[in-house]
Amino acid sequence: MIQLGEQCIPLDDEGFLIDRDDWSEPLAALLAQREGIAFGPEHLEVILLLRQFYLQYQLSPAMRPLVKYLAQQLGADKGNSLYLLRLFPGSPAKLASKIAGLPKPDNCL
Repeated sequence: MIQLGEQCIPLDDEGFLIDRDDWSEPLAALLAQREGIAFGPEHLEVILLLRQFYLQYQLSPAMRPLVKYLAQQLGADKGNSLYLLRLFPGSPAKLASKIAGLPKPDNCL
């Protein structure tokens, strides 16, 4: 459970949203803060594209498809794993999906 203003939003055991309709940009910032990330515009740019990917393909992408999609949308300077690791340390696809309010990518531990 996470508190956003007066609203209590349920999370699963790993901190992923149970109901994707609960997602909002303020909630994304709060989820990022819980993960130790100073959420900024560059994070939001990736999160919004990740949500767009989910709407298009009905799945949370693993790292390779995420990098490829970002490269197509934002160019090679942002569509690479080093950029994502800087923004979302550790497991970028998993962490970004969590902050985006999406399910955990299938092949992420």
